[in-house]
Amino acid sequence: MAGYRQRAMESVPIAILAGGRGTRIMQGEDSLPKPLVEVGGRPILWHVMALYAEHGFNDFVVLTGWRHGDVEAAAVTFHEVIAGDWHVRTLKTGEDTPTGGRVRLARELLEGGTFGLTYADGVADVDLGAELAFHRGHGDAATMTVVRPHSPWGKAHIAEDGRIDGFTEKPRLESWINGGFMFMEPGVFEHIGADDVLERGPLENLAAAGQLHAFKHEGFWDCMDTFKDAQVLNELCAEGKPPWLKHPVEEYNGAKTVESGARA
Repeated sequence: MAGYRQRAMESVPIAILAGGRGTRIMQGEDSLPKPLVEVGGRPILWHVMALYAEHGFNDFVVLTGWRHGDVEAAAVTFHEVIAGDWHVRTLKTGEDTPTGGRVRLARELLEGGTFGLTYADGVADVDLGAELAFHRGHGDAATMTVVRPHSPWGKAHIAEDGRIDGFTEKPRLESWINGGFMFMEPGVFEHIGADDVLERGPLENLAAAGQLHAFKHEGFWDCMDTFKDAQVLNELCAEGKPPWLKHPVEEYNGAKTVESGARA
């Protein structure tokens, strides 16, 4: 966007919405914050940061909410942070602040140029470098990854005479939905109020103004909304290399770090 400094890829900060509760995943008052629910033995928040780091993004702003202290303690003690491979800042944004309000509170940390924004519960094999190039190419305020997830139900194929002549197991939906993994310019802050839900007013207003573009992703994408979702992601990790990472989870330790050009 004209008038703003264009950051190099490695210096583009990635804001991660990490304020949610994990009540639909782990029942009970003592359930973990959603960003700390483990997948393959690592918090889902770590997975989101790792997939960004594999594309060269290693500067993170974690927007915390419920049980801020627990999320902060985990984020700043990931091996990659201690080793200096990732730079992490956390911002306490309030337990019940809506998503738009959380982003607005981070304005001073993000408004120096292009920044990324995503959710702490979604993983994908999206080409983030290509998305950033696409975003900078169109020159408008925001780009959002859109995906077509698989239906949770099988599809029945019905002939004109009413006979069922076949089934398709959990086909892709025809509609595109918000997949997270966004890139934005500081001008978006003019569209975000303190009480806004990001996915309603702000994104709708950007779309109405012709300032929001879709980056279509046809590859792997999933989000961890329920206990069943967590099970699916854990199963993918147990099978070996999960689709959203370049290596099996157990290889990301002091001996092998994410391929972002950093050393262990």
